[in-house]
Amino acid sequence: MAENRAILYAFWLSSCSWRVRAALHLKGIPYEERSIDIVKTNQQQTEQFRAINPAQKVPALVIDNVTLVESMAIVQYLEDTRPEPALTPKTPVLRARMRELVEVVVSGIQPLQNNGLQSQFPTTEQYTKFTRYWTDRGLQTLEDLLQKSAGEYCVGDQITLADLCLVPQVYNAVGRHALDISKYPTVSRLYEKLLNEKVFKETHPKVIKSKM
Repeated sequence: MAENRAILYAFWLSSCSWRVRAALHLKGIPYEERSIDIVKTNQQQTEQFRAINPAQKVPALVIDNVTLVESMAIVQYLEDTRPEPALTPKTPVLRARMRELVEVVVSGIQPLQNNGLQSQFPTTEQYTKFTRYWTDRGLQTLEDLLQKSAGEYCVGDQITLADLCLVPQVYNAVGRHALDISKYPTVSRLYEKLLNEKVFKETHPKVIKSKM
């Protein structure tokens, strides 16, 4: 498939953006990242960006003459159209294990710690308590599930979509919520290992911010 340079609309600290950034990197897809500040200037709320993503969220990816939104839809498209290297396991059981882990992050943890929720709480302290509780609860679920599936990576010995979801979410748990992940030994082991993988080193938020 002929490649034009893809355009990724993202925020450097967004976990959803990091998932897509990592997938593009692993697939060797050339792309240009355009920063959308969702914290200080709320660029995602402009009418200009709404034309790109009606939900006014990041990420959005322009590739193959189409614009795609929602991180997992984007990553699945990349997997479908550029299947090597594969980011999904070969067997139905392992694919199901991967999807269990992915859903815990994308449906159970990440939506409950979005910046947009803060305005719905009377105080910052209540918001912080809420997000810390549900993030910690989600990490416990991940720990339990990973004990059934983990090898060198989240599912066996292959980097999959589960790893792309795990790393950004744990990074937020540690950096944003100051949670102690040592009580989750499998999560901790995988997180430390994955942070040393080239893909996560080169797509790390601190690296992206340094280029802005």
